Amino acid sequence: MPERAVDAIIIGAGQAGPSLAGRLNAAGQKVVLIERHLVGGTCVNTGCKPTKTLIASAYAVHTARRGGDYGFSVAAPVTMHMPAVAARARKVILDSRKGNEDWLAGMSNVELVRGHARFVDKHVVEVNGERLAAPKIFINVGGRAVVPDLPGVNEVPFLTNTDMVALELLPRHLVIVGGSYIGLEFAQMYRRFGAEVTVVERADRLIAREDPDVSETVREILEAEGIAIRTSADCISFKAHETGVCVHVDCRQGEPSVVGSHVLLAMGRRPNTDDLGLAQAGIAVDARGYITVDDHLQTNVPGVWALGDCNGRGAFTHTAYNDFEIVAANLLDGDDRRLSQRLPGYALYIDPPLARVGMTDAEAAKSGRQLLYSKRQMTRVGRAVEKGESQGFMKVVADADSRKILGAAILGTGGDEAIHGILDMMNAGQTIDTLRWAVPIHPTVSELIPTVLLDLDAKGP
Repeated sequence: MPERAVDAIIIGAGQAGPSLAGRLNAAGQKVVLIERHLVGGTCVNTGCKPTKTLIASAYAVHTARRGGDYGFSVAAPVTMHMPAVAARARKVILDSRKGNEDWLAGMSNVELVRGHARFVDKHVVEVNGERLAAPKIFINVGGRAVVPDLPGVNEVPFLTNTDMVALELLPRHLVIVGGSYIGLEFAQMYRRFGAEVTVVERADRLIAREDPDVSETVREILEAEGIAIRTSADCISFKAHETGVCVHVDCRQGEPSVVGSHVLLAMGRRPNTDDLGLAQAGIAVDARGYITVDDHLQTNVPGVWALGDCNGRGAFTHTAYNDFEIVAANLLDGDDRRLSQRLPGYALYIDPPLARVGMTDAEAAKSGRQLLYSKRQMTRVGRAVEKGESQGFMKVVADADSRKILGAAILGTGGDEAIHGILDMMNAGQTIDTLRWAVPIHPTVSELIPTVLLDLDAKGP
């Protein structure tokens, strides 16, 4: 079969792919961007965009129901019209997707091909019966929800995050299997919409990668809204029930099973790498299917890079975009940007949100450094009190010798924005003494950060 030669092939139009296509297009390189499903990837179609839109609706109705706290009342009980909620999220998806598609269409050197690409050699892919060859190939195929091999799971109906963002009805009782980031966002969201919600988690606490005080406070926040939490669920299985699905949890306390009208599986993600023909090109993957990359995001095959969720080096939109930035800087700007320079940061968008940057307290303790700690409750933050949203806390851990911040967490209103004051100082390599002398605006959440730094001492959490 003859091959058509181009300068670069990009497989996948998620967060990194279109941006990289734009840079290569501006450099005058002929690019083929291949997408087998929806332009925009997870973030635009089933992730950030729709879920945060739904969270905004849930926040609005929750605030309306709290009208008495703010000195007003509504004439009738606040209820949800779920088709309208879903339509709002769908519009955000479609507008964002079209924006990406229009942007790509305006690139004179970029061809968008709809189809499923598979490697047939190191630098050759086949799509729609055509073979394309390029000296540079970039894999940006993203990931999807894990469907674990649990007893009975294939004998009952279940939902994933993809199904949830398109749901136009209110479940009577939503059982969420998985007590981490995706599961908890949907738990609070649907509880505020009016559903009964139960979260089932195998571990002994929610979001187990976080410090225990974070897990405990998040649990308190969710339980206060009427969400049932079942941790230590060490024997999860499913079977059909006349009113929906029976989920056997075998927890140490409470009923051994819970019956829901709907079940959401939120037990992690897996990369979309199993049907790309990677073995044909000799591209290495790890035991979970993630493409292995070096510090410059190159695979073991010269001239082939992997960006975004499929490389296992970040599971967020912002890390996928930073992958693009690293590759573009190195290839087009003569720079030497590396993954190891990236400072980890992320947020959990329950209300109030949890924002994290750098190390947890546990990770810092394992580093062997002499440490300084500080923690303040959000009840000490004027802005939080004024808004009537004073749940949570903020905390910092720092290196006692270098005086540099190692990590921070803000579990509180506005924390997802306020954390950037710390993140930026950490990126700049500045010490706590520099940030301590910042003069933040009053009244803001950020204004307490210098005070938290002043309280740093060697007393552990």
